[in-house]
Amino acid sequence: MGNWWRTKAGQWGSKGILAAVLATGVLQLPAVTAEAAGTSMDQIRVGLFLDLGSTYKSTTPVVTLSSGQSWSAGVSASAGAPALMSFGANEAAKFSVDGFRVKVLATSDAKTAADAYKKLNATADKPVIFAATTGAGTVYQVYTGMYVSLQAANDAAARTAKTAAGQLNGQTPVVTGGYHLSAGTYASEAEAAAAVQQIQAAGADAFVAVQPGGDGGGRYAVWVGEAADASGLAAVRSAVSAKLPAATLSEVDASQPALIIRSDAGSSPGSTAAVKHIVVSGTNAKGWITSSGDQLKVAERSGRTYRGGMEISMVNGQLALVNELPFEQYLYAVVGGEVPSSWPEESLKAQAVAARSYAAFQISSSNNKFKVADVVDTTLSQVYNGVASEAPSVIGAVDATEGEVLLQNGNVVEAVFSSNAGGASADPTEVWNSGGAAFGTVESKEDVAAQNGAKTWYHVLLSNGITGYVREDNVKELGTATAAGLAKVTVTAKNTNVRPLPLIQSNVGPAAQMNPGDTAIVLEQVKESGTYDWVRGPYTSAELVATLKGKTSTAAPSTISTLEVTKRGPSGRAIQIKANGQILDVKYPDMFRSALNGLPSTLFDIVPTGSYTVLSANGTTTKVSGTSDTSVISASGTSSIAGKGTIVMNGDSKARRIEAGEAFLFVGRGNGHGLGLSQWGAKGMADAGYGYQDILKHYYQNVTIVKE
Repeated sequence: MGNWWRTKAGQWGSKGILAAVLATGVLQLPAVTAEAAGTSMDQIRVGLFLDLGSTYKSTTPVVTLSSGQSWSAGVSASAGAPALMSFGANEAAKFSVDGFRVKVLATSDAKTAADAYKKLNATADKPVIFAATTGAGTVYQVYTGMYVSLQAANDAAARTAKTAAGQLNGQTPVVTGGYHLSAGTYASEAEAAAAVQQIQAAGADAFVAVQPGGDGGGRYAVWVGEAADASGLAAVRSAVSAKLPAATLSEVDASQPALIIRSDAGSSPGSTAAVKHIVVSGTNAKGWITSSGDQLKVAERSGRTYRGGMEISMVNGQLALVNELPFEQYLYAVVGGEVPSSWPEESLKAQAVAARSYAAFQISSSNNKFKVADVVDTTLSQVYNGVASEAPSVIGAVDATEGEVLLQNGNVVEAVFSSNAGGASADPTEVWNSGGAAFGTVESKEDVAAQNGAKTWYHVLLSNGITGYVREDNVKELGTATAAGLAKVTVTAKNTNVRPLPLIQSNVGPAAQMNPGDTAIVLEQVKESGTYDWVRGPYTSAELVATLKGKTSTAAPSTISTLEVTKRGPSGRAIQIKANGQILDVKYPDMFRSALNGLPSTLFDIVPTGSYTVLSANGTTTKVSGTSDTSVISASGTSSIAGKGTIVMNGDSKARRIEAGEAFLFVGRGNGHGLGLSQWGAKGMADAGYGYQDILKHYYQNVTIVKE
């Protein structure tokens, strides 16, 4: 920001290096040997949807898959399975798992079903509409779920009865589940479908299920009912036997893997063609989807396309979608998702080796925190956006470093990295309170490259007392100044926005507007907030109390009047903060980012907007708030100045206005936790002619680079 910040950053960068071994999170993970990594780096499993509670949660009740080539689906009790169903190029199909749902209603009226869908979709009980063909025509069945337990489904049944009350027409929502009866097996899907229609015509729910086995790789069965428990299944048997006494019914083995074939009518039945909806059934069953073109599209993941195959299973009562693909091909997407493909080749190579080391550590770690996956597709692991992130330059960098990982003492390094270290990389004690000799604070002056091309913003004070920021291309300097030397400006276009922060935020309105001829006083000039310099806030006491809730071991004060960094780590990052003199005891220092309303990094200063400190000639300091007055001695005598509205200036001629109420502005540098490789720093070093091994050995200490 100003000179004061640059001076401080220089001091932080000169602090001693404290080494450490990092674990993702607070706990130290076990060492992973090179031999272990080398034997498990052929394939990697990436969680796209998964519910692991506080560890990771990204859920959807249904996934929609397709491919530009022909593709197929199978089912087994382990990963990989022979094809049981085939789909054409660009044909979409929906998939879910066989667990607790609520059948809200059934109707032959498409509008009633669509209206119920619309009402339910606005709640947490996400709906799906199945279409069942009977002798009397099409019946639309509206369901909600998945639910993790029978009790959760029962609670949902009560909620949906209220939500869709106008469409129920005397029906009562019922809980369904994975208990089924079999009405026999058939030689073809068509024969099984004909039998299903006969059973449905009698008023019972029935479906075609395809199971492994048979000459064609699968055999077709007719399943009846979808009860939530054994007693419910007995009731289904009794009701169906009464209507179809000749039917031979047997209980389906719950461990039998199968694909139940249903028809999904979408959100507007009748307006678009229904698509197949495949329900993966069976205890511990895994649906396995592959494409002849080795690429699959997932509509619910922003329509992204992924290499490899998809596994669908149930974890904690919810659908889990895992993408399994060759390890090196995974890196094509990761490197391209983490940094621009236009960056220098050596920086792309450095990113490739760091990403490979991180992933290899996760694959081989006995911790296995994602259970059915090695990693997930977000920044909780590494950004993985599929094929769209690939580029020839990225593929070249991955191929050029194929198999190379970082080792320390024969162990693969969990080579975490961040976007921008803000001038100095972090020490583990500043991040997750755990670490080892691969990590420590090093200078990262090349991070400033992130500012190249960034606009300058003028922090201005308007005549009505409002302050905000105007971008340089909208400002015209008037060549005049206040008595204190603060420049005056106007703007060049009508209705020029004065922004609360020095960046454009599409979801935040302007603080004010200016027109040509309006005059404002310049308090300071700053670069546009980005990954290097940034400003956030000001946040009120109420906003901070809300965002701190649940983040500290001891409850934060109910009202925050003072907030200050009271201890910094080797790189200058905040490791202790006090509110009203009370330590905010977060679990680990990097948690301050989320605890304080989502700050980009912990390399920051806190500026109170409603007070300032006066240093007297005798060395004493006095805090003056916006609600109090202060005495000023000048050549003309002593006078009293109101706190609110006062403009104060520091020794670098940076000025600010004192507000009536106390709030807190965060002025910082860097983006991310700052540990290990700084991506912007790597780019800067590559621009300066450093090779990828030099870059890696700068950010990771005491390591060797080995091809596994």
